[in-house]
Amino acid sequence: MTNPSLVIFDCDGVLVDSEPVAGAMFSEFVRAEGYSGSHEDCLVTFRGRSMVSAVEIIEADIGRALGDDWPERVEEAVMAVFLEALDPIEHIHHVTDAVRRAGLASCVASSSRMPHIVNSVTKIGLVDHFSENLFSASMVENGKPAPDLFLHAARSMGEGPATSVVIEDSLPGVQAGIAAGMKVFGYAGDPQTNAQALTNAGAIVFDDMRKLPALIGI
Repeated sequence: MTNPSLVIFDCDGVLVDSEPVAGAMFSEFVRAEGYSGSHEDCLVTFRGRSMVSAVEIIEADIGRALGDDWPERVEEAVMAVFLEALDPIEHIHHVTDAVRRAGLASCVASSSRMPHIVNSVTKIGLVDHFSENLFSASMVENGKPAPDLFLHAARSMGEGPATSVVIEDSLPGVQAGIAAGMKVFGYAGDPQTNAQALTNAGAIVFDDMRKLPALIGI
């Protein structure tokens, strides 16, 4: 690929350290509906997926439709926790500072809904860095692992796959970035992350945000 002009960041697990809490809460809701997988299975299966994609998997497993308000109830419960406390991924400001100094454009493309994305970048002091360049899976027809969201984000930023790089921490996210034709860097700083799975899916895997600027080439 040519030198990147755009860096696309996932939100949960890349910008904010929310995956452990969100994953545990989502697992509780899912298994209360009768989902057959274990807590550990839930953490792997639903990490990085859009709500639409997750609901499809759950409904296929339990053999019935979830209530229309189920996604909203889950997200409201998670948001209530995140409104109180949300920590940045260690050294993420080192990365965003390097991206800014290099003159690269950057944006967020997340499976979460927009209120959570806005709250996240605000809580960790990056709302000015990303400005209005925030993109949610609710904006496209198909969420991750489909490439729609990353392609939409790049197109909205005036870039194409060849000049865009993706920073992800989940397998569906890596798959989405690869399907979009973009170079993908997989963050595996969380012990729960399956680094080998990210590598197998095509990501360049790293475990410390301080390493990322050099990997990108800035």
